[in-house]
Amino acid sequence: MIKRVALVTGGMGGLGTAMCRRLHLDGFTVAATFSPSNHHHHEWLASHRRDGMEFIAVETDVADFEAAGRAVQRLLDHAGRIDVLINNAGLTRDCGLRTMGLDDWHAVMGVNLDGAFNMARHAIAPMLVQQWGRIINIGSVNGQQGALGQVNYAAAKAGLHGLTKALALESARYGVTVNTVSPGHLDTRTAHAVPPQLLHERILPQIPVGRLGQPDEVAAMVSWLVSEEAGFVTGANLAINGGQHMC
Repeated sequence: MIKRVALVTGGMGGLGTAMCRRLHLDGFTVAATFSPSNHHHHEWLASHRRDGMEFIAVETDVADFEAAGRAVQRLLDHAGRIDVLINNAGLTRDCGLRTMGLDDWHAVMGVNLDGAFNMARHAIAPMLVQQWGRIINIGSVNGQQGALGQVNYAAAKAGLHGLTKALALESARYGVTVNTVSPGHLDTRTAHAVPPQLLHERILPQIPVGRLGQPDEVAAMVSWLVSEEAGFVTGANLAINGGQHMC
C-alpha cells in the first residue's frame, strides 16, 4: 500500500500543527515548512517526537519562487513523492488603506497568494504524473466578507479561491482535486493576542455558535478533503466559521 506524503506550509503554527498531527494520525508522511526567521523548529520537532510523531522539516520562504521549488524538490528527494499540498502559510499587516504602505501590500500578497502559487506551481507536476493529488488552500472568513484594516489580507485570501477554482478545472481530469478551506476566528496564539475586551465585545458576538473554532476542527475537515472519499469535491470553498459568514 502506498504511504502518501503531505506537505503543509506554515506547518509549525497553531493551525498548521493541528493539520500536521491529524495527517500523521491518518497515516501520511508529513512535512512542515518553516520560514528562515523561525528559530524554534528543532524544539517543535522534538516536542512531537516525544509524542511519537516524526515530521520532516523543510525551511523555505514560500514568497520566493525559487526557494519554493527547492523545498518541493528536497521533499521529493527525501520521500520520493508528494500527494498533498496544504497552502497554509500566512501573514498579516493590518492597517487602513489610507496609511497602508506598498511594502505592507506586497508582503501580505507575497506570502498568502504568491506563496500558494509558488508552491502549487512546483508541486503540481508530480501529482499530474501520478494521476492523484490533493491541494488545499487555507483561506479565511475575511476573504469572504472583508474586514476592517485588512484590505491586503482580504484581497489575498479572496484571490486564493480564484486560484483554487481555475486550478481545479485544469487538474480535475488527472485525479487532482483543489479546494479552499476558509476558517473563521480560531483558538490560536493570534486570537489570544487580541485584547480580551475586543474579543468578547466585538468578535465573539459576530459568531452565532458563540465561541472560537478549534484548530482540530479545521484539521478534521482537511483530513476528509485529502481522503479518497472526497475525490468528487473540487473547486469548492468550505467555510468553517461558526456561522459568522454563510455562503
